[in-house]
Amino acid sequence: MIPLSILDLSPITEGGDAAQSFRNSLSLAQHGEKLGYTRYWLAEHHGMPGIASAATAVLLSHVGAGTSTIRIGAGGVMLPNHSPLVIAEQFGTLESLYPGRIDLGLGRAPGSDQRTARALRRNLESDADQFPQDVIELMDFMSKTPQQPVRAVPGAGLEVPVWILGSSTFGAQLAAHLGLPYAFASHFAPQQIMQAIQIYRETFKPSAQLQKPYVMLGFNVFAADTDEEAEFRATSWQQAFVNLRSGRPGRLPPPVENYRQKVGPAENALLDSVLSCSAVGSVETVKKGVEAFVARTGADELMITSQVFDHAARLRSYELLANAFGQAPKQ
Repeated sequence: MIPLSILDLSPITEGGDAAQSFRNSLSLAQHGEKLGYTRYWLAEHHGMPGIASAATAVLLSHVGAGTSTIRIGAGGVMLPNHSPLVIAEQFGTLESLYPGRIDLGLGRAPGSDQRTARALRRNLESDADQFPQDVIELMDFMSKTPQQPVRAVPGAGLEVPVWILGSSTFGAQLAAHLGLPYAFASHFAPQQIMQAIQIYRETFKPSAQLQKPYVMLGFNVFAADTDEEAEFRATSWQQAFVNLRSGRPGRLPPPVENYRQKVGPAENALLDSVLSCSAVGSVETVKKGVEAFVARTGADELMITSQVFDHAARLRSYELLANAFGQAPKQ
């Protein structure tokens, strides 16, 4: 089986707060480390009531201090929100603290609405159209032979591995051109997945970082002891997803019985689309779903997200998935 990794949005649940989310994130990373997961990534979002990982690098440092072997990183940093120098310094700091364990995934979406993006940057002069140039500038800051007069300290010479994130063909083209690994956000935007993978693999140019294409795909897993329990647990994420796409973002709600029977055709069509990159059920059901997805896409690695309201049930979901594919727990 291909490597499995963890994507964490550090969800803020109804009745909870960010402090609890941070404790849960560290617990999840430690759990994943013991279960043999390859890497643990946090996603940058801003102004979202249900997502606590806005200060991504800060939270990664907290997770790094509480783990020892699992790779940790950003999946991703939304680069238009930042200057490349600042990110080089932040991830140079992380690489100096936790050498050989840091990944830097870069995306061009704001991870927020336009008002929040303006508050982050104070102006909108830095935009998504500058993303390719910003990626190149950032990589130069972290290279062993920077070409710019300004130095990233720490950062210069550390060559933190860079990934390109995307949910369309744009990121696939950029990752291929730069010879970087590519992570596709199929866990929430699966529409262009096969086209993006094809473009990336067919146009890939080897680089100093990567000699052949490497595709990691986002995938939702809700595993439980029975299909019925898993379907129930998955309704928290389903509610949150529908609320977000309806312009009503909120905290992760508790699960409810028969959620999909309570919403209309438009909401169910939305969920059907995103569930094409999901597996919900018992160990046997989830194993079949994951295997079918890997066979269809040829993924080199899966980045698993599991937005479950109850933290113990969330840990259990990752444990059942690891057990299904025989990942060896670390002592």
